[in-house]
Amino acid sequence: MLDILNDISGFVWGPPTLILIVGTGLYLTFRLGFLQLTALPYALKFAFSPKRQDKKSKGDISHYQALTTAMAATIGTGNIVGVATAVVVGGPGAVFWMWITALFGMATKYSEAVLAVKYREVNSKGQMSGGPMYYLEKGLKAKWLGVTFAIFGAIAAFGIGNMVQANSVSDALQSSFSVPTWVTGIILTILTGLVILGGIKIIGKVTAFFVPIMALFYIAGGLVIMIMNFELIPAAVGLIFTDAFTGSAVGGGILGTVIRYGVARGVFSNEAGLGSAPIAAAAAKTDYPGRQGLVSMTQVLFDTIIVCSITGITLVMANMYSDGLDGAPLTSASFSAFLGDAGGYLVTISIVFFAFSTLVGWSYYGEKCFGYLFKSERAISIYRIAFVFVVFYGAIELIDVVWLMADIMNALMAIPNLIGLLGLSGVVVYETKKFMKVAKAEKEEEKAAKAKSA
Repeated sequence: MLDILNDISGFVWGPPTLILIVGTGLYLTFRLGFLQLTALPYALKFAFSPKRQDKKSKGDISHYQALTTAMAATIGTGNIVGVATAVVVGGPGAVFWMWITALFGMATKYSEAVLAVKYREVNSKGQMSGGPMYYLEKGLKAKWLGVTFAIFGAIAAFGIGNMVQANSVSDALQSSFSVPTWVTGIILTILTGLVILGGIKIIGKVTAFFVPIMALFYIAGGLVIMIMNFELIPAAVGLIFTDAFTGSAVGGGILGTVIRYGVARGVFSNEAGLGSAPIAAAAAKTDYPGRQGLVSMTQVLFDTIIVCSITGITLVMANMYSDGLDGAPLTSASFSAFLGDAGGYLVTISIVFFAFSTLVGWSYYGEKCFGYLFKSERAISIYRIAFVFVVFYGAIELIDVVWLMADIMNALMAIPNLIGLLGLSGVVVYETKKFMKVAKAEKEEEKAAKAKSA
């Protein structure tokens, strides 16, 4: 069974799927005129300025809460474990290709959010529902693709968004602090239930508070290492760039391996193209799809360009990726090489935070997919309860089959979503042009107001 699933996973995450994901980002980048670069300052200002949060438009949560909910789901163990695996198998150059994937992934993430807001619906409780399943049905007129995405998404949430994350937390706490897995399982189940049973408004409030703290905690640790060892940074960054085009650090100097693992881990990290994050974007209070699209695309910047870079550069600086370690142990050893035991504890605590946040974020994705399939609030309640109880099982025992199944489901989510993005790219361009006129007018009004007050 494991061999069969391994073969399927290798096939669905093979070069064709990765090329489709990056190719879609590249295509959207050119169609949108490199929007992720030209509009980034405006997007950052809008995402984090309290006075710019839309409180009047339809929606369940603010721009910022929608962003942090999506970041909660994507800033996970992949930022620690995934980057380490990429560097071990693909060499330091894989980090460069993660950056390239993120650059084009920002255009993909923007487009997903635009379509999610444009085609969202209001359910019987007055809450927003949106995401790939809705824009595939209403925009592309392909309901069967929407149903396909929802099935894969609802299943994937139990694996990659639940059991895998719960197991990562229990394993980390057991190995570092000798906490029994069943104790972690009970505590994690209770905490998860308190958050997700309250719905998106509670999830949004928790992630708005929780995500910045956990991200800054990890980033601060990485920055301390870089500041204390500043002289190692030029050589590390130089190696990342040179190895990206030579593959010299990989056995046999296989450049294709460097690119493949850099792209794959970049996609796993920021989820651009998978269709998960737009489900959170659809809940945002916003007047124009383009406005939330700009906010959503900053998620990729923080996830891959910043958090993954902290891990990647630290790993290259420590130069332990050829010593037989991989995944979390390699990242832990690398941080410990510079910070002593504190480095290992920092990585362990970060894994706990990152995994729990992913669990919370994916619970919302899963329930929205399930709700799309069954159109019932009772069905969503049942899904939430089942999700909470599965957390305990994941904490005490994770079967390899679960990871592989989740891996396959993620790829199968991406395919219908990418079809939708390509097919509806014209709609994205139209909505972008419409909003840019509004944004330009708003800037002129602000300038006029400042000049008048002066």
